[in-house]
Amino acid sequence: MALVFWWLLPIGAALLLGVLYWAWRGPKRERRRTPVAHADRLTGLPGYRAALARRRLWTGVLAGSALLLCLGALIAASRPAVPQNNSPQSNNRDIMLCLDVSGSMVDADAELVQVFNDLAQNFRGERLGMVIFDSSAVQVFPLTDDYEFVREQLTAAHTAMSDQSKDTGFFDGTYGGKGSSLIGDGLATCVNGFPQTPDALRSRTVVFATDNVLLGRPLFSLDQAAALAVGKSVRVYGINPNGPEATGTKASAARQLQAAVEKTAGAYYPLGDPAAAKDIVAQVQATEARRIEAAPRINLRDQPEPWLAVAGLGLGGLIFGAWRLRR
Repeated sequence: MALVFWWLLPIGAALLLGVLYWAWRGPKRERRRTPVAHADRLTGLPGYRAALARRRLWTGVLAGSALLLCLGALIAASRPAVPQNNSPQSNNRDIMLCLDVSGSMVDADAELVQVFNDLAQNFRGERLGMVIFDSSAVQVFPLTDDYEFVREQLTAAHTAMSDQSKDTGFFDGTYGGKGSSLIGDGLATCVNGFPQTPDALRSRTVVFATDNVLLGRPLFSLDQAAALAVGKSVRVYGINPNGPEATGTKASAARQLQAAVEKTAGAYYPLGDPAAAKDIVAQVQATEARRIEAAPRINLRDQPEPWLAVAGLGLGGLIFGAWRLRR
């Protein structure tokens, strides 16, 4: 057992000894004494001896109870704790949320962020990051397992996308390139956002939300970005705001997006699919190879209960002893 506030013990002991010394050696008030003849006859009576023995007994009980109360309260206040070794484990999955914020995605962005938020609520211990892109890509937050921070960032993203008439600065940096909605560049940025660790240690997933409507000349085509993902063992799950009813260019773009993500061993979902979030969570969780153990940590677990019980026993003894002495 360890005492976190061990310095309270010598301070308390010094105060207690000071009180006892003062009580024993301090100034005493003179009492008027009345001479009594033949007092030995009184003190020799059996009833007197029995009464004196009882008084000494309960006075001792009072003194012992007071000592127990002081000892228990003092040690409990010193915060007794038991050291415990803890080897924390973390899940070996990294998930990058990758969002197209081009003009053609305005109506779907807020709903997509809500899907991302639903995904974040279902993960425990995984690291999440977020990238947004249009003509250029910007990292909103890096991979982290701080879920409170992730929720704050997703809430800010949802607010910015729900009312784009307000300049929140959320989209700053995404319009610096040439063209718009450079799909391949956005995906390549997300794929390269993972740390360079051996493939066997962590699974890597990109949740990629875009309508795949390209306006410009990207550095990476969608197929090249998908090949980059395959080379880095990154699975891509595509979410498209355009459903099966899409026609023409949008339908062709949807088919191309589906083919690209399926090359990475990922899957494709229209935004309106109610099973999309649940399926992505289940498939990502199925990719875990093993848990990663972090460096051992020593934690202190407070154990004041035994000493509080000692203090309670002393308090009970004081109350009972005082009642017996008054009888």
